[in-house]
Amino acid sequence: MVTFRRSLWQEPRPADAPPIGRPDWLLVGVFAAAALVEGIVRPDLAWRPLAVVLALALLPALLWRRSRPLIAALTGWGVAALLAGLQLTTHTGDLGLYSMLVVLILLYSLVRWGSGQEMVLGTAFVTVVVALGMYAAAAGWADVFGSSVLLLLLIALAAVFRYRADLWQRQQREIRNQERVALARELHDTVAHHVSAIAVQAQAGGVVAAIQPEKAAEILAAIEAEASRTLAEMRSMVRVLRTEETVTYAPQRGVADLPALARTDTTPTVEVALDGSLTRLARPVDTALYRLAQESLTNAVRHARSATRVGIDVRRDGDAVRLRVSDDGQTEPGPIPEPGFGLLGMAERAQLLGGSLSAGPGPDGGWVVEAVLPVQAPA
Repeated sequence: MVTFRRSLWQEPRPADAPPIGRPDWLLVGVFAAAALVEGIVRPDLAWRPLAVVLALALLPALLWRRSRPLIAALTGWGVAALLAGLQLTTHTGDLGLYSMLVVLILLYSLVRWGSGQEMVLGTAFVTVVVALGMYAAAAGWADVFGSSVLLLLLIALAAVFRYRADLWQRQQREIRNQERVALARELHDTVAHHVSAIAVQAQAGGVVAAIQPEKAAEILAAIEAEASRTLAEMRSMVRVLRTEETVTYAPQRGVADLPALARTDTTPTVEVALDGSLTRLARPVDTALYRLAQESLTNAVRHARSATRVGIDVRRDGDAVRLRVSDDGQTEPGPIPEPGFGLLGMAERAQLLGGSLSAGPGPDGGWVVEAVLPVQAPA
């Protein structure tokens, strides 16, 4: 209970309060017209000019109800307290206009748009004013009960809308966070692979140019093509972020595109083996297998010491698909290093699809990455 009171007291104002707009001016106009008309058609109302003037004093409060909810509530309910005090001291009849029920909107706005401190102070003031009004009007228990239920329902309604909006904003922030993580994973997997391929080809070009100058042009053409693919994929990701534009999405690569990763003219050589029925995989699984193989190959090319071969093996095993990427490089003795962003992103891909991923030194040396994914992605 203490924690709840403390959290309520420290509750900040909602950050999405809309500015004053046309509906607010319409509300002010309707209330002003209603107060003037009521002042004219109710000649039996005691202290009629004063009641109308005090009612019109609420006009600014209706415009402040979201930007300054406590001041608006104190103003509106302060007028109600003044009328109740006059009625109690002068022993006259009802001094309030029916249109003064607009103060209920100010109570709603206090709970919907106020901070925790403003809600506590404002509702305490409203409680005192309501009690004074009930006493001045000599209300019976039925009236007291009905008025209390009405106010509590109004407060509950405002709280529901307030915390429903807060929940929606949190969900939107969570979605944006997930999108940022997915984008970071895509950027890392895609760009890192292409840049690594460019670096390997450039290193090979430096060696080949000295021995076989006629092949330098071929290597430069391969580097140019790889750089063009990298730029094209980067531009497609940037277009996805520009929500005001209509984006034509390129089809995601999958298992059928893995043979394109095979290389026999570079070191290390890359061999791709596909086994079993791999044509009816769920689209997310198909794409994830390609990305996992691509990132594993990138890591092998960049980090495997003295590797001459990298093998990519994909096979169907019942309701699961197994991916194994291994190299014959030399592993350094000592503890296994902490995983970087690449391995973390790969593990996230597998876990999101209900699968698993492991990476570490192989039994015969080198580095082995193994992933097991279900054939059909979970809903």
